[in-house]
Amino acid sequence: MDAQIQQKIDTWLNGDYDQQTKDEIIRLEKENPNDLVEAFYQNMEFGTGGLRGIMGVGTNRMNKYTVGMATQGFANYLNKTYPGTEIKVAVCHDCRNNSRFFAETVAHVFAANGVKVFLFDDLRPTPELSFAIRLLGCNGGVNVTASHNPKEYNGYKAYWNDGGQLVPPHDKNVIKEVEAIASVDDVKWSGNDENITIIGKEVDDAYIEMVKSLSVYPDVIAKQHDLKIVYTPIHGSGIKLVPRALETFGFTNVHIVKEQEKPDGNFPTVAYPNPEEPATMSIGLNYAKEIEADILLGTDPDADRVAIGIKNHKGEWVLMNGNQTAVLAHAYLIEARKAKGIAQPNDMVVKTIVTTNMIDDIAKANNVKCYNVLTGFKWIAEKIKEKEGKENYIIGGEESFGLMIGDKVRDKDSVSAVAILCEMAAYEKEKGNSLYDKLIDLYIQYGFYLEKLISITKKGMNGQEEIAKMMEGFRNEPPKELCGSKVAQLLDYELHVGKNLDTGETWKIDLPTSNVLQFILEDGSKISARPSGTEPKIKFYFSVKTTLKDRSEFDEKLEELEMKIKKIVEDLGV
Repeated sequence: MDAQIQQKIDTWLNGDYDQQTKDEIIRLEKENPNDLVEAFYQNMEFGTGGLRGIMGVGTNRMNKYTVGMATQGFANYLNKTYPGTEIKVAVCHDCRNNSRFFAETVAHVFAANGVKVFLFDDLRPTPELSFAIRLLGCNGGVNVTASHNPKEYNGYKAYWNDGGQLVPPHDKNVIKEVEAIASVDDVKWSGNDENITIIGKEVDDAYIEMVKSLSVYPDVIAKQHDLKIVYTPIHGSGIKLVPRALETFGFTNVHIVKEQEKPDGNFPTVAYPNPEEPATMSIGLNYAKEIEADILLGTDPDADRVAIGIKNHKGEWVLMNGNQTAVLAHAYLIEARKAKGIAQPNDMVVKTIVTTNMIDDIAKANNVKCYNVLTGFKWIAEKIKEKEGKENYIIGGEESFGLMIGDKVRDKDSVSAVAILCEMAAYEKEKGNSLYDKLIDLYIQYGFYLEKLISITKKGMNGQEEIAKMMEGFRNEPPKELCGSKVAQLLDYELHVGKNLDTGETWKIDLPTSNVLQFILEDGSKISARPSGTEPKIKFYFSVKTTLKDRSEFDEKLEELEMKIKKIVEDLGV
């Protein structure tokens, strides 16, 4: 075994670690030495979003010690940033195995460092933590969740005082403080438990009132209150607030998917608790078909992502992709506010650079500003903060099934999204339309966009290296042509440079550094390549566009766009 890895193992075997941890290391030495190497070959990296990884013993695993050391680093930074003042944080967790234990560990370490902690009494959706930070005037917060990752994972999301996840300079500064914690002996594990306050119902009530205030057409809901809604929390924290939000909006015909209603970190009915995956939504889809529902909605374990299922123009149940959901939601809030007479001249929306440009077109046609930011809702939150008092934020979103409606929450929020999506379905039903009809009408009005995402997983020690090589290859030798269309521009967000590949002209990209490449084709197609910040994956985003004159040619045009994406994927070789 590598000497450095062995030294780390010996430190854990001989150091101030509990006996159960030491026994597990000894077991792995005998039975699974390869797993032991994976558990110790590196220190789990505290990235700009916090921690995320497989649970287990070791420096490269989510456990009491890695969580405690991360919290000590975060506490040190908070104490340095706010000297001589009372520092407050909110702490939340999802349904995953060990989530409550990790959340309590976080609370105790903060409390021992003199920080006042508001700890939720039970699991809660991610957006409620963001809301609580703002409501309670906290300086930061932590949510214990691995979002939509498989059951063996857990994670640690760090938040700042605006309710958004860490952005510069705080992200890098917290990372430095975390990296400075050299040993578990540097962690204050206990003491000052009087600093911990348990919270729950009072924050729930305030949050639900905020969600209720987002409704544009409560009068339409009153007429369509019996809209038949099927909802699945996929064993996650959405069950805490989504049904209540729908009830508060006025919906009276909500059906919960019983097999997935109970919170369970083993996610017994799915292989992967991600509503982006059709297999994950299959139980809900079958139930929606069975009871002839109007709409199906599913949220992931920490209830920040939302998926919807509706009937298409042929009467077949289909799942919307994240771009389609975002288009529907943005169009509804922009158009409904305008029709209701509550639109403001300074209204704005925000999307990420890998999300469909159809949202830009909708915003422009309605005289609403649309800002493009890097992938991740922390950048949408940062843009809201930058424009606060000058522009009026309505909605933001990204293709990965995330929406953030209104500015009281600064992370993606499936609870408010479910409520607004159901209001939108009721609004269209009142007019005799389905949501799919509305989507096709939007394509006719603004242009027919189609998107596809391909994720390639590269696990283990060599995974990151393989992903880095793929990005280096595309950066140094970009494709010249894809599907018969020249690659006109290369946008490199890591080097902050855009380049016209025909003339050689370059320009500066004024966004924070991110390892993202985009190829813009002469025909307007957009291809983006981005290593995931939370999973061992590289993601490729494909977006193509055509015109649509009327509903009758929808199927033909859809097939054309699907074939075009297929050919681009083949030419790109992914």
